[in-house]
Amino acid sequence: MNMTLNPPTPNFLLKRALPTLIIIVAIYLLSLLLGIHINAVALTIILMVTFCLIKMPVPIALIMAALLGGLQSGLSFGDSLAAFNENLLSGAQIGITYIMIGAFAVALARSGLLELFAAKITKKMDSKTSIAHKRIKWTLFIIFAVAALMSQNLVPVHIAFIPILIPPLIHIMNELKIDRRAVACILASCISVAYLLIPYGFGDVYLKQILLASANDVGASLGFVATASMAPKAMFFPVMGIIAGMLFAVFITYRKSREYKDLPVLTSTVISEKPINKFQIAITLISIGVALTLQIMYDSLLVGALIGFVILSFSRIFRWNEQDGVFTQGVALMAEISVVITLATGFAGVITATGEVNSLIELFMNYIGDNKVMGATVMILMGLFITIGFGDSFASVAILAPIYLPLALLLGFSPLASLAILGASAALGDAGSPASSITLGTTAGLNADGQHDHMVDSVIPTFTHINIGMVLFTWVAVVYIL
Repeated sequence: MNMTLNPPTPNFLLKRALPTLIIIVAIYLLSLLLGIHINAVALTIILMVTFCLIKMPVPIALIMAALLGGLQSGLSFGDSLAAFNENLLSGAQIGITYIMIGAFAVALARSGLLELFAAKITKKMDSKTSIAHKRIKWTLFIIFAVAALMSQNLVPVHIAFIPILIPPLIHIMNELKIDRRAVACILASCISVAYLLIPYGFGDVYLKQILLASANDVGASLGFVATASMAPKAMFFPVMGIIAGMLFAVFITYRKSREYKDLPVLTSTVISEKPINKFQIAITLISIGVALTLQIMYDSLLVGALIGFVILSFSRIFRWNEQDGVFTQGVALMAEISVVITLATGFAGVITATGEVNSLIELFMNYIGDNKVMGATVMILMGLFITIGFGDSFASVAILAPIYLPLALLLGFSPLASLAILGASAALGDAGSPASSITLGTTAGLNADGQHDHMVDSVIPTFTHINIGMVLFTWVAVVYIL
């Protein structure tokens, strides 16, 4: 499961990586000579994205950029490292949940449902007619969309389903000449739509526990009160922007065929060794139902995934003595993503410790005055820039809320519009950041044969379609509708 970029070649290092680094160093030295202070937050995010573009592994890019950004702000190396380490705990807690979700996803894969689905699709490929192939292509697109939507609430495995569902279908996708960038946009869009609009599972965490809670905490002294029903309403238009971007990618940008070599496909999971039967199907559905019920009852994805895994263990879908192997596969499936998410919280901690988040935003706000149109534009674009560095909308809300909410209310935006600006600005970093679990998970599935580059084929397509659509729709909504 390769979520870093493809290994750089010597030519790439000489022609692109080294010149890029030299240019950045030259600009930085010039700023020192001219006495111009580069904002530490801006420098940190630019470095992180640049390191990823020159094909450094995402975890290395996060650590190096965070430490350099801390030094730029005036923190000592020790203080920068301390700020990084102190924030790892919350990320580690999320990482453990992701690993349990991965184990549950692998256990579900052992039921044989995915193999049955792949076999049926393969059988339909026997037809040589172009009409039949188009029908299969659009069927796959719909299945990818539905699976992504359900992964955030009904079957709360988040992005763990991608490295399980996609690899068995790679050969079929190659034969159909499907552009994997379109699939990346479908997966990223539908995952985002599910948790930004549907208040269950991951949507409950984002909309209620984070967005509403942060808004009400900050707004308490401002007379601002947000209710549970306001969050989905506020996020409706930003979500419509995501859907518009996805449709543009599928029907326009990546509608044409794309050739891929027929290479061996590597997968992180072991599929079922037994023929699928009705009992397996029933137990699988029961485990999904119980996992969903428990996550709602106890507001815990960890508990839901844990009990779902236990049910599948006792059902003998896989042998009792294979539990360790199945769990280990789940760890392998989600390990690198869990590491990146953990490191991203350390990265966010250093950015906060620099003390220059406010100054970066205030720098732009000085030019706004009481102009609502300009205010909405700057806040949304600044949210995009800041959250792209975190790659985690859940972590971004708490950072943006103390600045964005008072400013939005001061500019005269309605409570609903203010909530939309905050929620959308924080969510912009999820689909399109090199460090986002969504883009990492997408690459983990689509790069099963080594022909899908993380930055070029996942990050850039999702950024240009999902984020641009979200920015435009949010801007129109908060300025003219809400």
